[in-house]
Amino acid sequence: MTESSTRSTTPAATAVPTTAPGWDRRLQQAVIIIARLGLAYIFFSGFLWKMPPRFGCANNFAFPVANAEGRPDPNGSTGLCYWMGLETVYASQERKVLVADLQYIGGQQFGVNISPIAQLNAAFLDGIVKPNIAVFGYLIWGAEVLIFLTMFLGLFTRLGGLLAIGIASQLYIGLANIPSPYEWEWAYGQMVLLAILMFGLAPGRILGLDALLRPRLMPAAARGNRLAQLVLLLT
Repeated sequence: MTESSTRSTTPAATAVPTTAPGWDRRLQQAVIIIARLGLAYIFFSGFLWKMPPRFGCANNFAFPVANAEGRPDPNGSTGLCYWMGLETVYASQERKVLVADLQYIGGQQFGVNISPIAQLNAAFLDGIVKPNIAVFGYLIWGAEVLIFLTMFLGLFTRLGGLLAIGIASQLYIGLANIPSPYEWEWAYGQMVLLAILMFGLAPGRILGLDALLRPRLMPAAARGNRLAQLVLLLT
C-alpha cells in the first residue's frame, strides 16, 4: 500500500470550531452592557438624593446619635448625614455578615463578625469626614457622578469600576445588616460583586467610548508613551 493510498483511506479530521457562535457572543455582550447600565443607574439614583450644597442634610448638618438603648436618634438629620450617622451609631455593636442560617435543617446560624472593621470605619467618619462634611460631601457626590458617567458612556470603565468597588465596600462595612432600619446585607454585597465584575470586564470596550479610544492609544502605548499606557489601564 502506498503512502498516497493510506492518506486517501484515512477519515478526514473533523473541523473543531475555535470561536463561539455569533449568537453566543452577542448574548455575552448584551449581558455585559445591561450590567454596565445597571450599575450606572444604581449610582444615578444614589447621587440624586444627595445633591450639593447640602447633600440632603438638614438641621445644620446634624447626624444621628445613639439613645440609651443604643438605637439611633435621628436628631433631625436627613440625607447623607442620616446614613453616615447610622454607620457610626451601630459600629460599636456586634454585626455579622455573610450570614447563613441553618437552623431549619438542624444546624446553627453562622457569619463573619465585621465589628472591628466597622469601628475603624466609624473612627474615620467621626474624626475626619463628619467634621468636614461640607468638603467630603462634594467628594462623595462627585465620585458617584463620575461612576455614573463612566458606566453610562462606557468611558474609563475600569476607573469607574474601581471607584464603585471602594464606595460599595465602604457602604457594606458601614450599613450591611444594621437592625433599624434593617439593611439587607446583599443589597450592598451584590453592588460590590457587580462593581468587581465591571472592573474586571472593562465593559466600555463593548458599545462604549472605550472601544473608540483604545485603538487610537495602542500605537502610542506600544512606543512607550506612559500616558497612553495609563489610559489603556483605565479603559
